[in-house]
Amino acid sequence: MPEKIEKIIVIPDELGGMRLDQALVKLLTDFSRTTIKDWIDNAEITVDDKKPKASQTVVGGETIIIQAHLKQQPEWDAEPIALNVVFEDDALIVINKPAGMVVHPAAGNPSNTLLNALLHHAPELQLLPRAGILHRLDKNTSGLLVIAKTASSLKNLSQQLKSRLISRIYQAVVSGVITSGGTIDEPIGRHPLQRKRMTVIETGKTAITHYRVLDRYRAHTRVKVQLETGRTHQIRVHFAHIHHPLLGDPTYNGRLQLPKGASPALIKQLRQFKRQALHACELGFIHPTTQKPMVWQAPLPDDMHTLIEYLKEDQKTHE
Repeated sequence: MPEKIEKIIVIPDELGGMRLDQALVKLLTDFSRTTIKDWIDNAEITVDDKKPKASQTVVGGETIIIQAHLKQQPEWDAEPIALNVVFEDDALIVINKPAGMVVHPAAGNPSNTLLNALLHHAPELQLLPRAGILHRLDKNTSGLLVIAKTASSLKNLSQQLKSRLISRIYQAVVSGVITSGGTIDEPIGRHPLQRKRMTVIETGKTAITHYRVLDRYRAHTRVKVQLETGRTHQIRVHFAHIHHPLLGDPTYNGRLQLPKGASPALIKQLRQFKRQALHACELGFIHPTTQKPMVWQAPLPDDMHTLIEYLKEDQKTHE
């Protein structure tokens, strides 16, 4: 059975004049406004022994009785899969995800995901929506992810994410030579014909990507990317849109670009790099409990490090 919440609270006078749901959000800090509104709609909250409406105004002094159930989460299996835990305390976990690991179970990937691994690592996450996973990385993108361990941490971090207060920085290797940094501000939505792809489209949601050049090679560029928004495939779609798709991207890259006169070793390296060259290298936010700013960094994985070394060597050889 889902966990039951039972509370009796009195509306303070200073909250008089507010909507009921807004007042309860301030008093029940562990729960979202959506959850509280569901409880009101399902008659799991009473005000002075009467069934209320979420929109009704409180005056102060009302007695609120809450007898509610947390929604039962899907029954995912816990699996003993190794995790690279960068940081963990009572409030959250920061994971360095390897390329090739799916974050969340879905059709075609019911198991062997980050979520399955997290449930084995911290079984209490079964009570949280999406097991506390705040944001996702594509299967073949490596790097840092934060997972909330409590309802209050999940709410706090979700608000930071919505307010664009969580800093997410990536490194990527893109096709072609970019001369300088910039910002890509183009809306992203589902491709109208190819439903598994995203695309820049007028009807899409706002998407903003900032980038600067770290290294230039003969036919590629290493860039540092900072997300202002977090749309599906955002970095991959934006760089493809400006004609600099990510090296190795199986969905958004076109024909592989080989530098003229490249060595057989570099050609082999480029041809065998079968994932998007993208790594979430830095993650920062305000800790939901201590309120202190925290930043984590993850070095480039071996495959990207090796790729970059080959590109650097090729650049030197042809200078």
